[in-house]
Amino acid sequence: MLSKKMEKAFNDQIKWEYYSAYLYLSLSAYFQGLGLPGFANWMEVQTQEELFHGTKMFRYVNEKGGRIQLQAIDAPQHTWKSPLEAFQFALNHEYAVTKRINDLVDLAQKEKDHASAIFLQWFVTEQVEEEASFGDTVNKLKLVGDGGGLFMLDRELAVRVFTPPTAA
Repeated sequence: MLSKKMEKAFNDQIKWEYYSAYLYLSLSAYFQGLGLPGFANWMEVQTQEELFHGTKMFRYVNEKGGRIQLQAIDAPQHTWKSPLEAFQFALNHEYAVTKRINDLVDLAQKEKDHASAIFLQWFVTEQVEEEASFGDTVNKLKLVGDGGGLFMLDRELAVRVFTPPTAA
């Protein structure tokens, strides 16, 4: 059974995961509007990942006998000055997600909720990959600037696909 503190913290994080999906869908729309379908695809895949994360937590709370309380999701930002600014914004968002996940782990440890601490390790590892993936694209955008390299990077990002992780 989840403590009330853990239950509330998971419900807050579920909201954050679904907000993240909404944010990345907004970024996808932004990139579509710029005529960068590869960038848009990359963000659509990221949207699917965030939905997966939220659903994974949703199911965990249910399995632990907790009560799900879905919350309103704020409207995400929808414009940025450049593709670089958009990806930097997303990278900063992932830093915030990492902090939230780490705070959840800290709470699980404080509550002596070993099952939740173990469950959350998957998310800790996932955030390392998320930050690296966004950071890599930010670095590439800094290298190519706004020139022809943007077209080549768009083609590279177009091949990203969502592959749900296998059950552990």
